[in-house]
Amino acid sequence: MSQPRRTSRRRVRAALVLPALLCALAACSGDPEAGGSTDAAAPSRDASPTPTGPPDTLFDDFDYTGADDPAFAANGWAVRTGGGGPGIKDTWNADGAAFLSDPAAEGGKVLRLRSTTDGTRQGTTQVEVHTTSRNFFTGTFAARVHFSDEPAGGRDGDHVVQTFFPISPSDSSENYSELDFEYLPNGGWGSVGPQLDTVSWYKADPPDRVHHTLERRLEGWHTLTITAMDGKVVYSLDGEKVFTSSGRYVPRDRMDIHFSNWFIDLPFTGAPRSWDMKVDWVYHKADEAVSPADIRKTVADFRTTGTSYVNTVPQP
Repeated sequence: MSQPRRTSRRRVRAALVLPALLCALAACSGDPEAGGSTDAAAPSRDASPTPTGPPDTLFDDFDYTGADDPAFAANGWAVRTGGGGPGIKDTWNADGAAFLSDPAAEGGKVLRLRSTTDGTRQGTTQVEVHTTSRNFFTGTFAARVHFSDEPAGGRDGDHVVQTFFPISPSDSSENYSELDFEYLPNGGWGSVGPQLDTVSWYKADPPDRVHHTLERRLEGWHTLTITAMDGKVVYSLDGEKVFTSSGRYVPRDRMDIHFSNWFIDLPFTGAPRSWDMKVDWVYHKADEAVSPADIRKTVADFRTTGTSYVNTVPQP
């Protein structure tokens, strides 16, 4: 069922590591161990000054040692530590981002986004990872994401939102653009969930958007795809089309790519609990509609050649 959205999507962003390195590509050996700990002691990847790979393509399997790995910033990523919303304002914390070995990851490692709360603002942390280049516009966006229906620890019941979305940098832009996948295992804004909301925005404030709610429990791994081409936006879940927007609800400005895990509100206090969202890989093909089958083939080809990162998307 459709629910009211937040009235502002302003995001004040600050990088954990400044992306001032002059390199754009790095390679790193995989973590041989599968488990639940970071690999901060492993050597970081050496950077290469020239990106290679198919044209107009971004691919990253998040094979980093940590958010302080120089390759993470060099490859155009940052962890949000600034203020603002959505959710519990000014609780964004870089400690929630980690790179872990995972036996279910196609490349051996995942980006884990962990948000925590005890039901108080002081005891709450939210996490978001985003690209630092805003050069993504039309084409295909895809990511393999793990949603959680229950907290990794503590009592269930929080109104948590696990998201993948491209968004333009300014809420006040005349060409504001935002395309959302949002999973709410316990609902929110009056709904009970579980639900997957897909939302295409025209304006942030006052909010002007169209959306669709898929009432389905989605614990586990899923491939999320957004295709923005030829005057329409198509959202697909594991190859199944779930929503299409058109008319004014299409990208009008260049965007950056975000993964975020946050709380709508604080429904109860008590012992701390933590909520995890994981990302295996992200893919973008500029100005081209790529089918889910071809996305899978492209990702498999990258795996076969040992390619962990590509970014040949032109800068504006």
